[in-house]
Amino acid sequence: MPTTTTRAQFTTDVVLAGVFALVCLPFAVLGGSPDVLVLVLFAAALAVRRRSPAWSLGIAWGAALAQMLMLRDLQPYDAAVLGVLYSTAAHGRPLVKWLGLASAGVGALVATGYLAIVKPLAGAAFVGPGDAIGMLTMSGILFVASIAVLVLAWTTGLLVRSVRDTREIRRREEVANRERELVEYRYVVEQERNRIARDMHDVVAHSLAVVIAQADGARFAARSDPEAATKGLGTIAGVARGALGDVRLLLAELRHAESDSPQPVLDDLDALLEQVRAAGLDVRFTESGAPLTLGTGNQIAVYRIVQEGMTNALRHGDATQPVHLEFAWDALGLDVTLVNSMRADAPPPESHAFRHGIPGMRERAHLAGGTLLAEAGDDGMFRVRARIPIQQGSST
Repeated sequence: MPTTTTRAQFTTDVVLAGVFALVCLPFAVLGGSPDVLVLVLFAAALAVRRRSPAWSLGIAWGAALAQMLMLRDLQPYDAAVLGVLYSTAAHGRPLVKWLGLASAGVGALVATGYLAIVKPLAGAAFVGPGDAIGMLTMSGILFVASIAVLVLAWTTGLLVRSVRDTREIRRREEVANRERELVEYRYVVEQERNRIARDMHDVVAHSLAVVIAQADGARFAARSDPEAATKGLGTIAGVARGALGDVRLLLAELRHAESDSPQPVLDDLDALLEQVRAAGLDVRFTESGAPLTLGTGNQIAVYRIVQEGMTNALRHGDATQPVHLEFAWDALGLDVTLVNSMRADAPPPESHAFRHGIPGMRERAHLAGGTLLAEAGDDGMFRVRARIPIQQGSST
């Protein structure tokens, strides 16, 4: 793609073209006003070489044709052609770029004919008028030299263009990667917020509705049917206790952001397990193998998977049975296994109760480069198995 020049770049090109004109001016003055006119045209071509490579190429061709029509000798200002050809390849649109290459070939032919026949160079004076072989040899040398110099200038511009385009592609890839990471981060955060909001709604709203209904019933039945009122108060107490346990766990998740680290890591698992044990679960944690240092992102994944698994065990598992959590380390990463006994009335894993928790765990494992399997066995046990690999560059 062609580049868009800034005002500073255009100013730089104009200044460089002016300097080029001043350097070549003494030689042009010696040749008279025709050479000065050609010099002005070549300087104008250099001034717009980046802003409009097509115009630059056209002006350069006009200057070269004017020089040949006026039968002027080869001058230092002819070096401007190299800058123009360079710019057609480095900054021009595809059509202008290939016109630049064609101009290099045609220009080499025209220059060879002009310098060999119309205005012979000093070396061509040694070739006699009837020496056809000498003339062909001289013409061949002039053509090879001309096309080599002109194509070299064009090729240099093409290489610079390729390097610039490669850098631009890399920059765009980096921007795209950063935007994708930001989107993924926002998605994870939004999912966490939505999950906590749904859980709070399920626990608080439903429980309060039951409590309000039972309280109203008990209040109206207090005088006429004390036994029904007592039964209603018992129901209120049971629902409130269950809701309190769930709310404590949710609030513990929210409070965790106030720890020493901005995100939970493996060192925070002990506090999490203590909170779950305080909620009534008998958690039995075992660890085998030599622990490795996981990357921060992978540590967060492990923590959240264990946290969600413990939440499911607390809400849907049999609290009278132990929950087994096992970490198995190897040279490539960590295997996490969490097994708990399910209640007889526990919902199946594909139900609404698990609709967000299990996919969330699976997504965390995938983002960390690992896998996760959650399934209920025929033996009444619910198993979560996660494989979290160690990141490249981590040390043991």
